[in-house]
Amino acid sequence: MAMWQTMKGQENKGRRISGETVRRIATFARPHRGAIIAFVLVSVVLAVLGVVTPVLAGRVVNAITGGHDISVVVWLAVAIAVVAVADAGLSLLSRLQSSRIGEGLIYDLRTAVYDHVQTMPLAFFTRTRTGALVSRLNTDVIGAQRAFAGTLSGVVSNLVSLLLTVGVMVTISWQVTVLSLLLLPIFLVPARAMGGKLAALQRQSAQYNAQMSTRMTERFSAGGATLVKLYSDPAEESREFAARADDVRGIGIRATMLQTTFVTALTLVSALALALVYGVGGTQALLGHLDAGSVVALGMLLTRLYTPLTMLANAHMDIMSAVVSFERVFEVLDIKPLITQSPTARALPEGPVDVEFDHVTFSYPSADKVSLASLEDVAVLDSRGGEEVLHDVGFRAAAGHTVALVGSSGAGKSTIAQLVARLYDVDSGAVRIGGQDVRETTFESLRHTVGMVMQDGHLFHDTIRANLGVAREGVTDAELWDALERSRLRHVIESLPDGLDTVVGERGYRLSGGERQRLTIARLLLARPRVVILDEATSALDSTNEAHVQAALDEAMSGRTAVVIAHRLSTIRKADQILVVEAGRIVERGSHAELLARGGRYAELHATQFAAGGQEHDAAR
Repeated sequence: MAMWQTMKGQENKGRRISGETVRRIATFARPHRGAIIAFVLVSVVLAVLGVVTPVLAGRVVNAITGGHDISVVVWLAVAIAVVAVADAGLSLLSRLQSSRIGEGLIYDLRTAVYDHVQTMPLAFFTRTRTGALVSRLNTDVIGAQRAFAGTLSGVVSNLVSLLLTVGVMVTISWQVTVLSLLLLPIFLVPARAMGGKLAALQRQSAQYNAQMSTRMTERFSAGGATLVKLYSDPAEESREFAARADDVRGIGIRATMLQTTFVTALTLVSALALALVYGVGGTQALLGHLDAGSVVALGMLLTRLYTPLTMLANAHMDIMSAVVSFERVFEVLDIKPLITQSPTARALPEGPVDVEFDHVTFSYPSADKVSLASLEDVAVLDSRGGEEVLHDVGFRAAAGHTVALVGSSGAGKSTIAQLVARLYDVDSGAVRIGGQDVRETTFESLRHTVGMVMQDGHLFHDTIRANLGVAREGVTDAELWDALERSRLRHVIESLPDGLDTVVGERGYRLSGGERQRLTIARLLLARPRVVILDEATSALDSTNEAHVQAALDEAMSGRTAVVIAHRLSTIRKADQILVVEAGRIVERGSHAELLARGGRYAELHATQFAAGGQEHDAAR
């Protein structure tokens, strides 16, 4: 019920076009203004040609009934043919211009949204439904471009066609013209009422399509499909999807019937008006007040009168539908990126760098700062957020040294790692690399300096070569094989039929968990960052593979500053400094031996892991 009320509120809000919306639409149209002007001019010429043909046809009839020379009929026929050829050629040109403008606008909108989304903080992606976001780049962008590809030219050409048609009809017989126009209210009044209804249906349709797309996106991914097969009832899954598909179907039927009713009414009124023209015009012709050609011309002109009238009456509906799409696109563009590059940002200094946390406090941003209710499929955004998760965190990882973070799950270890890479910005204090605040560092420099391997290393649905190539441009095959060798994965890739060109599948699900993790480590080795962050980088490996990869990681960290998050305490014994993080605070710090001797939280974690006969096991996550 709350969702429905929210949608209704959005519909009412969208019934009036704000000046700001028009200004923003004009901003996107400005690069295409030359093409738009040419498009409009061609549309005007087409409208003129549409009026010329009925007039020529009427003259042909008069020439035949009046006993004129054959050459007159022939030349009139040639003129009609020339007009037809010109109309066909200009129609093709108009379609080409329309396509270029429309596709150009789609390109501009999509790239603007895509580039803007790339600036969003990580919190945006953790909250947003992927399907809803993709829908903005597809369905809504295409809906927005219709305003230029169809509605714009339609308004101009139909207005010109209407004025010319009425003008010519009046010169032939103002009485018949007036009688024909008396039928206009029969469909003009309903047309205006239908415009608002169709705009509302358009908005609901976009919402329902986004919901259906989201469900498909989630269920069709390898991870989603696995979860469904393990836990979900197939019948319930089918019912849930059918319910969303039924919403889309229902909206589609209602919109189709609304449009069909409108077109049917138009056809009926046009037929009645044509009967009126032939009846009244034919009577006047028999009485000698009109010639036969004029009656034919009036009948043909009438068919060209109601169409532009209908389109103009329908223009409000088309414009509103387009504005709905523009507004949905602008909603995404209006989300302010929380992380921006400072105008005074500079590159990090060359050579080894240290990492320093200086009295850092941090809170994850609330939903209203990073998301939209429509992108989360909720009526109202979650108002919670802003609770401090890191409290006065301070430490320094000297250049070339390794600092390890240990502690309970949810203590804030991964958050600390994300702040180093500036996936979020601190609330107070500072994170410095090489003595320079990351907020005063260029994105490019930070990207080349910090490398990260996460617990769930993501792989694209692409080849091994492409997934590794993300790390560094222009990487050679020799470098790829070297990285695979050092991550103990070369023999696996060599055994595959397509080698480096093997497609790993969505999120790398065609590889085992350990192989996926080693591939992300190979990617890190290729990137050659000066600061290495390992967030449970060996969590998916068995003991044998872990030993091999740990050796590769030791090589990767050699001479580099490293921040390592680990639950397996055996992997961080050699760290220069170990920080125990609990509830967002550093409660202990020191070397492995020092912390064991202290008998505090670290000693407790160590004793828990090695309690079973000296055998290590994973700490609870």
